[in-house]
Amino acid sequence: MTQPTTIRRVPGPRPRLPELLQIVLTLAATGVPVLPLRAGKVPFGNCRRCAGNVCGGRPNMKSAGPCRCPGVCHAWAAATTDPAVLTSPAWTAAWRRAVTVAYHPGGAGLTVVDLDDAAAVAWARETLPVTRIVPTTRGEHWIYRGTMSSHNAVRPGVDIKSTMAYARYLGPGTGTMADLPDVVRALAVKEPSPVRPAPQAVVVPARAGNGECPHRTPAYLDRGIAMAEQRITEARSAVHATVFRTFLAVLSTHGRCGCLTDTHIARLFTAAQSKGETARHCMDAWTNARTTLGL
Repeated sequence: MTQPTTIRRVPGPRPRLPELLQIVLTLAATGVPVLPLRAGKVPFGNCRRCAGNVCGGRPNMKSAGPCRCPGVCHAWAAATTDPAVLTSPAWTAAWRRAVTVAYHPGGAGLTVVDLDDAAAVAWARETLPVTRIVPTTRGEHWIYRGTMSSHNAVRPGVDIKSTMAYARYLGPGTGTMADLPDVVRALAVKEPSPVRPAPQAVVVPARAGNGECPHRTPAYLDRGIAMAEQRITEARSAVHATVFRTFLAVLSTHGRCGCLTDTHIARLFTAAQSKGETARHCMDAWTNARTTLGL
């Protein structure tokens, strides 16, 4: 986001209506769709005419519809950048009751990694690329340029808010916004049901590349494969996501030089199957990792 640093931070006592509208209209002018949050930091509920989504929904919802409700309905899908709507009588009444401002990250082309505590923040600092950071009550929001589907609890204390979600506006933050990295997208990969079949024979794909290997000694590759096997076999939760991220890491290092053999890939697949992954899951994760990297 490119908000001016003169905008005040929203948490704390309820801001006065003129101050709140200044924040709202400034955000909207920068292309950030906004909406009010009431007590409890939740959106305003649907009106009686729109209860049960009988109106068909907002045009920017997943299921587009003909709703023309002038009120603040449909939660995140109510977010707008239209100043005429934001200052209309119905919305002004909502702003008077609002306790803070929220925005739709996906509508602004953004993804928010919501870090809920100190442990999650420490993990992010070790794992994620540096980007725009906004302090929260207990943790931080890391904001990236780019969108993805929203997911809660992708790991302890970490939620992802982008499309079909809202995030509180807590100020402009600090730092330069980075592009949404693959490591954040990989967090959304869901773990399959905890089935642990015996390892099966699997036909592995051909080598990932045909170029000349830049590594000075085969020991470098063997050590990398061994570390990848260990990372998979030591996973205690989110096995499928761990397998995908491990495949992604191996391919990002060795996928373009042609040094991966069928034996190396079979070792990775066998490690994954020992944790309950099926042959199809292994192949899907490998294919998705290659597609992510453009291989």
